[in-house]
Amino acid sequence: MYLEHLSLTNFRNYVRLDLEFPPGIVLLQGGNAQGKTNLLEAICYLAAARSPRAEADRELINWLASQEDIPFARLDARIRKAEGSQRIEIALIEDSTRGLRKRIRINGVDKRPLELLGQMNVVFFAPQDVKLVAGPPSERRRYLNEILCQIEARYHRSLRRYNHLLSQRNHLLKSLGERGGDQSRLLFWDRKLAEEGAFIMACRQRLVAELGELAYPIHLELTGGREHLRLRYEPSFDPLSRPLAEHKLDRRPELSPPLDIPLTVEEIAAAFQKHLQRTRRLEIQQGMTLIGPQRDELRFLIGGVDMNVFGSRGQQRTIALALKLAEVKLLRSKTGEWPILLLDEAMAELDEARRRYLMETIEGVEQAILTTTDWGDYGADFLGRATLWQVHEGKVRTMVKSP
Repeated sequence: MYLEHLSLTNFRNYVRLDLEFPPGIVLLQGGNAQGKTNLLEAICYLAAARSPRAEADRELINWLASQEDIPFARLDARIRKAEGSQRIEIALIEDSTRGLRKRIRINGVDKRPLELLGQMNVVFFAPQDVKLVAGPPSERRRYLNEILCQIEARYHRSLRRYNHLLSQRNHLLKSLGERGGDQSRLLFWDRKLAEEGAFIMACRQRLVAELGELAYPIHLELTGGREHLRLRYEPSFDPLSRPLAEHKLDRRPELSPPLDIPLTVEEIAAAFQKHLQRTRRLEIQQGMTLIGPQRDELRFLIGGVDMNVFGSRGQQRTIALALKLAEVKLLRSKTGEWPILLLDEAMAELDEARRRYLMETIEGVEQAILTTTDWGDYGADFLGRATLWQVHEGKVRTMVKSP
């Protein structure tokens, strides 16, 4: 899979852009705030209808367009897949009466955001991805969700249903805590929550195990054989043992029991329901569900040390990079297509050995689009094999290579 054509209108600092992309390596060079990362962001947005950088879609519309009667931004891509070309269009329209509207089309047919997932698989790495390791657990849960939504058709639907059930159950818990009532009313919600939650947990458990196997040799290479990385999936309850003590439900211990023994969805669901029953008194007191996938954690261990907490920034960044490169291989094996690899200033803070390994890895994918502020971050041989573009003030021009 690779991006053939990209058209942007009023997106970030691009008033109008039309680019034909070749397969292989494309390297974008330019100073800061010229539009390099914005271009990668646009590709990510076309893949998931969500920006990896913006808090709200409204931020994506060019500020000049915001002064028009009907502000809008438009993104249009043509991608080449094994079965042929496919076109993805997204329009953001600011309506004074209806607010911001998002219109998605695939091959000219209107689609929901859910139907967009998996149409164009993208792996994006940027310096801020260190938050995958050092940031809050919600970042890691979101990361797992994004991968699973691309490779498991049912996962996104199950996640949406789970969140709806969780909201309903929390509402009932709060009502029981404030006004009392028949606690048996929770039994229905317990069962439904456990069914959907167990499927989510089983998918995450399997994904973490597969990512761990792929990331281990990559990370070992990136660290010169000095560090051995292990990924550890920690659900908020242990299906294999007694429930956590109530005082530990409010404040998670530093390391919870991992779920590293494969269990069926039915086994996890049965254990989930039992734990919900055992924690019911405390949940009613607090008016919220205290266990479930919404409290899962993913930890990164080196020599038994928790890198989420004790890793240096360099260690955390290397782990994040290894994880992203493992994701590329995982998506390739699961979908049969190479994802589009997007690397934003990936060479920053890497030593020569790590740079060499990364460049060798990049050349193995079908298409990689990279950004840099300095051509010197890359060797002459690599530059000779890449398509070189320069970005300046929202405009892109092709660099002519020296003979």
